[in-house]
Amino acid sequence: MHDFLYLASQSPRRRELLEQIGVHYRTLPIDIEEIPQPGESAGAYVQRVARDKAIAGLQLRSEDRLVLAADTEVVLDGVVLGKPDDLDHAQLILQSLSGRTHQVLSAVAIHDGQKLDVRLSRNTVTMRELSAAEIRRYWESGEPDGKAGAYAVQGRGAAFIERLEGSYSAVMGLPLYETAALLAEFGWNIV
Repeated sequence: MHDFLYLASQSPRRRELLEQIGVHYRTLPIDIEEIPQPGESAGAYVQRVARDKAIAGLQLRSEDRLVLAADTEVVLDGVVLGKPDDLDHAQLILQSLSGRTHQVLSAVAIHDGQKLDVRLSRNTVTMRELSAAEIRRYWESGEPDGKAGAYAVQGRGAAFIERLEGSYSAVMGLPLYETAALLAEFGWNIV
């Protein structure tokens, strides 16, 4: 059994999810550009970013271990919404999601220095209608800052979710089913 892998992420949610399935890890401080390329589909973008993070992590690791990376994006009408820059941006994002169904795409990548593989999880989330006052109060809670789509399904944002079809962990930031399958492919069995 492997004793740890490298997580190319500082995300507390990804750390929590890896701990949930008993994976020991050490984090790597990855900072890559996350900008969709012209004509790049949302699915291709999310997979590319996860792959790029894994490659960047491989360059930072101090031991010969697996590197795991992920990316999660909220997508509405084929457009990646990203993370809010400020209150105005958060209001724009949340108003666009209000009363609508959107996709959450979450990709996980693993690199061992020889082989790199990526898996994608597609999920559908329906958000209830939100008032301008609710959006402002939510922003003031601090939770939407730095979150894809300006909400956190594992926090107060859960109160806005009418329906979620797919993987809760993927919407949170790391698709555990796909992660476990990839780890098994690299010889690391969760159970």
